[in-house]
Amino acid sequence: MYLNRFWLSATTCALVAVTVFCNPALAANSDQQVKSKSQAATKTATKTAKAPKRPRRVRVAVTRSMEPVVPAMPSLATALGLRNQHDQLNLKSTVVLVVNQDTKDVYYEKNPSVSLPIASISKLMTAMVMLDAKLPMDEALVINAEDAHIYKHSRLAEGTILTREDALHLALMSSENRAAYTLARNYPGGLPAFIVAMNHKAKELGMEHTHFEDPTGLTSENVASAEDLTRMLNAAYQYKIIREFSTWPDMTMMIANRPQKFLNTNRLVRAGDMDIGLQKTGFINAAGRCLVMQARINNTPLLLVFLDSVGTQSRFADAVRVRDWYERMPSGAQPIRRLM
Repeated sequence: MYLNRFWLSATTCALVAVTVFCNPALAANSDQQVKSKSQAATKTATKTAKAPKRPRRVRVAVTRSMEPVVPAMPSLATALGLRNQHDQLNLKSTVVLVVNQDTKDVYYEKNPSVSLPIASISKLMTAMVMLDAKLPMDEALVINAEDAHIYKHSRLAEGTILTREDALHLALMSSENRAAYTLARNYPGGLPAFIVAMNHKAKELGMEHTHFEDPTGLTSENVASAEDLTRMLNAAYQYKIIREFSTWPDMTMMIANRPQKFLNTNRLVRAGDMDIGLQKTGFINAAGRCLVMQARINNTPLLLVFLDSVGTQSRFADAVRVRDWYERMPSGAQPIRRLM
């Protein structure tokens, strides 16, 4: 009897101990399960419900640099008060001239006789002078330190070897300044003799308001009037190689054992939606954006000059506007005058 009571008491104590020690673990396990279920429910709700869109704010404050902004030098035409003059077609170029290449009849003009910087349009004269010398076109020319110094930004690195023909191609098509400079430097008598030949050629063509100081057009001392530029355009058109190279859309050359693609600087040539027989673009601050072209419109060869245009694309837009205007011109329309 005593033994039974002992085992009963021991069993009771053991049950109490198990209850005391095991219940907190069970309770904790139960709490953990509830918490996990709660988190799972929260994640599901987060996936299902879309967060409300934040209202878009318009920034009204602009953070500006405290450094003073140095404005670009105004073009010479701007300094002379010629810019923003209104004309019939509302063209953005300060100087415009449209001339029939065959008859020399002038059909549109705006400040045609003022002499202004012409930038890389100078390269047309560079090409003619070089070709007149009848130098071997396959001769290898090397871009040296002097060529590299004349223009810092170029893919024709110092030491680049290219033929005279390739240099001319790049100078006319993509307005490569180092290519143009090395053509002049490799002229008989060097650069000084080349500049003399450029000015002599201008006189021969009757370009009385024109002067050249370098073969690239990087200097503002290279100046001409629109009337003179039509004479230079007409003369350059007589050279087949100038017509071809200036209207080539693009070209890939091996430079330093790597293929380099060069594009025509005239987007109208690249677009191919105008019948352009010859062209040249140009830009320096003193000249603004410039463009000269020979183009056939309404089966009429026209010489087009646009100088000191205000924007990168506006000179091309002016050319398209002139083309559309000339296409609408009634047959038998009388010219303004005849270029002498």
